[in-house]
Amino acid sequence: MDQDQRDKLWSMMKSTKIAMLTTEDDGHLRARPMAASQTEFDGTLWFFTREHAPKVGEVRAEHEVGVTYADPGSQNYVSFSGTATVVRDGVAIDAHWSEILTTWFPKGKDDPDLALLRVDVSGAEYWDAPNSKMLHAYGYLKAKLTRTPPKGGDNEKISVG
Repeated sequence: MDQDQRDKLWSMMKSTKIAMLTTEDDGHLRARPMAASQTEFDGTLWFFTREHAPKVGEVRAEHEVGVTYADPGSQNYVSFSGTATVVRDGVAIDAHWSEILTTWFPKGKDDPDLALLRVDVSGAEYWDAPNSKMLHAYGYLKAKLTRTPPKGGDNEKISVG
């Protein structure tokens, strides 16, 4: 993944504060909302969690995860696949901590159950559709008249590594 691709992904995901993290639990996929804790995208995603949360056990048993961001208002959709690990490093916690996290972790950075999930991204895909109401109206009208769907915008699969 080159810098332009990282910048494109970051521009699409940065305004979406909540992602869906999908893990495997005894042969079943489970997704839950997670607040992202980063100010840039360099190929790694970070999420705060409690070390004793069920998702942590799922990550320790099966490291492969999926992370999705969706912003229907701007028609931005990003999907990541990667390998998750649990991080209990104080330096990493300091680097990703923000005061709003005390909502979920009232004991702050010193909470003994505080951990980070680090997702090292191995692949990504995005869909970047035009979001203008006028373009949507035009696409609808064109589809009705020509019986062919409009172009859906940009889509790219990105491999990392």
